[in-house]
Amino acid sequence: MTTPEPQPSSPQPSEPVSKDRAYRSPAGIAGGVLVLALALWLGIDALVAGDGRTPWAAAAALLFLVPLVAAYTVRPAVYANDDRMRVRNPFRVIVLPWAQVESFRSGYSNEVFTEGGDKYQLWSIPVSLRGRKKAARREDRRVAGQGGQRRGLFGGGGGGFGAGGAGGLEDGPVRAETDKVMDELRDLLEARKAAETSQGEVTVRWAYEILVPVLVGAVGLAVLLATG
Repeated sequence: MTTPEPQPSSPQPSEPVSKDRAYRSPAGIAGGVLVLALALWLGIDALVAGDGRTPWAAAAALLFLVPLVAAYTVRPAVYANDDRMRVRNPFRVIVLPWAQVESFRSGYSNEVFTEGGDKYQLWSIPVSLRGRKKAARREDRRVAGQGGQRRGLFGGGGGGFGAGGAGGLEDGPVRAETDKVMDELRDLLEARKAAETSQGEVTVRWAYEILVPVLVGAVGLAVLLATG
């Protein structure tokens, strides 16, 4: 009696993996890095060269300021894929399956609203009023250029094309960069809200790795000031 040789299992088709799209603020990161570098330079100098209570005050200040500055500048990010979006704010990480997202709103800040009525600010996608004004001016020039092109082609006038020429005209209305990001998130929500893999519950996790050092540093500064 012979034992049948095991047949190699047929490879199972792998499910497509949706990669995260990351949205962060380059200006915020750059500013945060500069502030952190300055704080570390001054703090370490005080730790090494200071006397009396100065090193203790410097240590407490660093413990308070470094995580706090990093939380508001370097840490914030929004990650989005076909199933959910993950919002990393200064002190919380919020995971929102697309089925739980009700809408996005943009005013003086960009925010996401859940089906349950909760609101979370998107810290890494700041609203730039200056960017909106700049985009509005470019949109006015685009519309004026299209009008000039039509008059030149069909009205017999001179000039022919707009300010940028035929190749300089942009497709669609001109939008500020952060508004384009919000448009991408809205399109993703519309496309994926009803998907089976987009179901689930909203989860919120507090960033204790930020909160604990900040609290310890604040208590240390308070004690040093009270007993000084």
